[in-house]
Amino acid sequence: MSIAVIVGLGNPGDQYAATRHNVGVWLLERIARATGGVLKAEKKVMGEVCQVALACSNVRLYRPSTYMNESGQAVRRMLDFYKLEPQRMLVMHDELDIPPGDVRLKSGGGHGGHNGLRDIISHCGRDFMRLRIGIGHPGHKSQVSGFVLKPPGKAEKQLIEAALPDAEQAIEKLLSEGAEKAMHFLHSAG
Repeated sequence: MSIAVIVGLGNPGDQYAATRHNVGVWLLERIARATGGVLKAEKKVMGEVCQVALACSNVRLYRPSTYMNESGQAVRRMLDFYKLEPQRMLVMHDELDIPPGDVRLKSGGGHGGHNGLRDIISHCGRDFMRLRIGIGHPGHKSQVSGFVLKPPGKAEKQLIEAALPDAEQAIEKLLSEGAEKAMHFLHSAG
């Protein structure tokens, strides 16, 4: 089943724009710029959306307007509005268990403690693709919420930003050649 919508997770508002939790949005905005797409607020889908041509496919880019831990309600509304199955969705998000500069693609699975994924799974099930953008781990779980809501340090930010072109290429491969080729590309790039 082909991907019809790419979701970039993050928190709304300028105060969160540069934080680790918003790396999914960083990549979404990068794809929008590269394809000439302009994300526009749509109340009907509780977020910003645009349609773009990417790797010979027409896909929607979508950013929920809700806070991260309420992403599922917005994503469900968007899927229902466009009459899409969750299996046709790619969700891009920050990942604590992957070091900065690494990106991984996976299908299905649990939430791994990620509140945005937890809420999406509760509203949509777990059968969707995820592009996991590494941000590293602060060391102890008690530090996680403060860590994800702060901008990465200079060196970390450079590593994350340097990985985004590979992430874009992997998405193009996912759309044109399928998940296995995209995963192989990321694994060999990392």
